[in-house]
Amino acid sequence: MLAASSMQEALTEVAEAWAEQDHAIPVLSFAASSAIARQVESGAPADVVVTADAEWMDWLGERGLINAGSRRNVAGNMLVLIARRTNPQPVYAGPVEALEAYSGRLAMGEPAAVPAGRYAREALIALGMWDRVEARVVPAENVRAALALVEQGEAGLGIVYASDAQASDKVAVVAVFAPDSHSTITYPAALIARSEHPDARAFLDFLGGAQGQAILRAHGFTAAP
Repeated sequence: MLAASSMQEALTEVAEAWAEQDHAIPVLSFAASSAIARQVESGAPADVVVTADAEWMDWLGERGLINAGSRRNVAGNMLVLIARRTNPQPVYAGPVEALEAYSGRLAMGEPAAVPAGRYAREALIALGMWDRVEARVVPAENVRAALALVEQGEAGLGIVYASDAQASDKVAVVAVFAPDSHSTITYPAALIARSEHPDARAFLDFLGGAQGQAILRAHGFTAAP
């Protein structure tokens, strides 16, 4: 299974829950949605793919690389501004107030390829802040790399998903981006077209079912839009 970096802990737990029902535990591989889409294109051995936006899944669909009838949205998310816990920041009314009070480096996913970075750039443009922070942006290869930059103190603030912030005990949320400041965050999943694994569709159904969805919610994901 190939999946977006932000789903690492949640999908690991889903896979373990699946294995507890007498199934073989899925092999999971995580990377930026752009990277996993290219892996599917290059023939990487996998049966299911989950991206962090519709655009990369559309890209796969346009190339006939997924089973279009199996595609479904399995989760949503929120975008948040984080700081390192050892470098405490106040909780702000919104990201504009936080960024206006800050002059350091801002970590986020690469806006040209990484969904979290694209959502972040959209939000900053909508809030009138992009031109003010663009020169200080530290683009990362995926959202977990952006999270790591804040955890390690390489950037004072970062923009990640709420689920990423929840997964780390080294960062704290200092502001939340309004959902209407950026495109709707959605995680589509689908069977890879060449998949012949007999359990692949059943696992996808499990991910979208009650137990899989409960696990995703517990890890900070929201209901699929």
